[in-house]
Amino acid sequence: MKTYEVEIKEILSRIVSIKAENEQEAIRKIAEQYKKEEIVLDADDFVLKEIKIHRD
Repeated sequence: MKTYEVEIKEILSRIVSIKAENEQEAIRKIAEQYKKEEIVLDADDFVLKEIKIHRD
């Protein structure tokens, strides 16, 4: 019997609204909130699962 490495990948996604002067500021503000764990994605944000053989 062989041993296989299997990769499991989950994608979580959420649309967040924020007021900003431009797109770059909006991304910066959301990135900062995410870094501070003010935005935390959870099971409700699940959108996709992929399971496949891992190849180097």
